[in-house]
Amino acid sequence: MDNKITFLLKVLLLSLGLSVVIKFVGPLLSIPESSILAAIAVCLPSVILAVLFSWRMRQHSQQPE
Repeated sequence: MDNKITFLLKVLLLSLGLSVVIKFVGPLLSIPESSILAAIAVCLPSVILAVLFSWRMRQHSQQPE
């Protein structure tokens, strides 16, 4: 039970930290408005997860049983 609470707290703290960084550092960045950049921002997390999952699956399948 303690392990689940620790994991949940870590996720919540990471989320809080990321939201604070986005709120205060985001406006300081001068990123031009573009539909290409919007598409990259929307698709990039899915692409990163797909690469990580395929890498993990490849590692799992190579392990001897």
